[in-house]
Amino acid sequence: MTDDSKTTQVLEPPTAGGSPVGVAVVEPSEALGAGGRATGNADAMSAAKESLEDYTLRFAPRSYRKWGAGVVATSALGGIAYLADFSIGANIGISYGTVNAIFGIVVAAVVIFATGFPLAYYAARYNIDLDLITRGSGFGYYGSVVTNVIFATFTFIFFALEGSIMAQGLELGLGIPQWLGYAASTLIVIPLVIYGMKALSKLQVWTTPLWLLLMVVPVGYLVISHPDSIGDFFAFTGKSGAEGTNLASVMLAAGVCLSLMAQIAEQIDYLRFMPPKTAENRGAWWRAVILAGPGWVIFGAIKQIVGMFIAIYLIATLDPAASVHANEPVHQFLGVYQEMMPAWLAMALAVVLVVISQIKINVTNAYSGSLAWTNSFTRITKSYPGRMVFVVVNLVIALVLMEANMFEFLNTILGFYANCAMAWVVTVASDIAINKYLLKISPKVPEFRRGMLYAVNPVGFISMLVSAVVSIAVFFGAFGFAVQPYSPIFAVGLALVLPPALALLTRGKYYLRRSDDGIDLPMFDADGNPSDAKLLCHVTGLEFERPDMIRSAQDGPDGEPQFISSLALSTDKTGELVLPANK
Repeated sequence: MTDDSKTTQVLEPPTAGGSPVGVAVVEPSEALGAGGRATGNADAMSAAKESLEDYTLRFAPRSYRKWGAGVVATSALGGIAYLADFSIGANIGISYGTVNAIFGIVVAAVVIFATGFPLAYYAARYNIDLDLITRGSGFGYYGSVVTNVIFATFTFIFFALEGSIMAQGLELGLGIPQWLGYAASTLIVIPLVIYGMKALSKLQVWTTPLWLLLMVVPVGYLVISHPDSIGDFFAFTGKSGAEGTNLASVMLAAGVCLSLMAQIAEQIDYLRFMPPKTAENRGAWWRAVILAGPGWVIFGAIKQIVGMFIAIYLIATLDPAASVHANEPVHQFLGVYQEMMPAWLAMALAVVLVVISQIKINVTNAYSGSLAWTNSFTRITKSYPGRMVFVVVNLVIALVLMEANMFEFLNTILGFYANCAMAWVVTVASDIAINKYLLKISPKVPEFRRGMLYAVNPVGFISMLVSAVVSIAVFFGAFGFAVQPYSPIFAVGLALVLPPALALLTRGKYYLRRSDDGIDLPMFDADGNPSDAKLLCHVTGLEFERPDMIRSAQDGPDGEPQFISSLALSTDKTGELVLPANK
């Protein structure tokens, strides 16, 4: 039998103060399991001291969640400062006309809000990220790995998009070649994502007022000083020149906007740090969850319409040839700034806006992407290389996309990706809303711990796979050009209907491998929040809060029960610490 001291690592990051949560680290020679065999090791202790504050593979413990609901919400909304919305709005407006584009934006916003609400609630209530939610919402312990890859893809696509926008600003304002601007936009993010939530929350809160000022003032000026621009805006018919509403154009525009559906996962990476919900903070708690959770799409939709408005103003009022650059945010805001102030100041502010916006969103993209890659790698290999390894991996992929000039193919890339994002998010939302609350087949309390879940649950895994494959086939015209614009309907419809159908067909058999975790302490406190009671992990010698713990299959020297954290269990290569199935 393989020695645990060579196969099990601890992944517990430090608290905000820099020390591991709970009791002092136990030396490897002191952390003994049954028969006096060492269950800790120097590698595990080294990982425990890693100076990261991200709680990569677990729920966020109450001992770490010291922020108020308002701070968490502000931090989460700071992550949507990206300028990609302005490009998306401009692109679909130029392609399909104002009316069709606005209807498409509204359709996408309604779908994103409705599907994002149950996910945001579960993240804030149970303090877990979307990967952990996905595991217990129809996918299984290993089945959710594929959704992590989908999300990681989202983060480097949008990192590359925002990096491209920053490079455009640096080239226009400072004459820096775009290839060098791509590199600069990538490297500047690395030192900002090392320390996780603690650093990100400060960055988002401090930069938001200036960002809002640079964003809102020029748009307000344009509307007030050029009221006729509003009429030109609604009269714009796009490249086709066709007036009125066209359903196919509306759905094509909605498909591009729906590529942003996976943004809810980045919002959740902040919302999992929400404070416990109590009678005293109930109102503030709900406002924060709704506003910073699904509510992000309201701000996103506004930005898309504003981007479209400015682009059409540049085309119709200044120069019809401006359509070449009208989808580039730096040109959009520069065009408005120049009407308000001297050219040199307008250029400076346009560059500042682009740089601040790019940093605010790309630290989130880099952070969330690294979490997704780390989760997947650790689960598959049972080893933990450290989150910073995957920060670099994600940024390298993004840099390659930028150098390949992905900005020129924005609509196609986002339209294709939207089908994968919709298939995943809607499947999880359907399982929560229908299978958990309506049919009561799926366990209401989210489960994420190894040993409690089956490796793969066909309910979510097959639902997502079928809806993604079918909608992608529709997107590429496999069922004819008349159906092609409606791939979002196939993605959302199948992902909504298949989970309850498969849950009924399988009778919920594949949700839980075990019906109990072997611990006699309650999982929740009197207010229904995850308990902050601590238990000792016999592998690491550290204390972890109750929701992160499970009974170990290995009893103590005198036959007494021992407990193990989900982090330590996730790196157990032998599987000898995993409890047997009892259901």
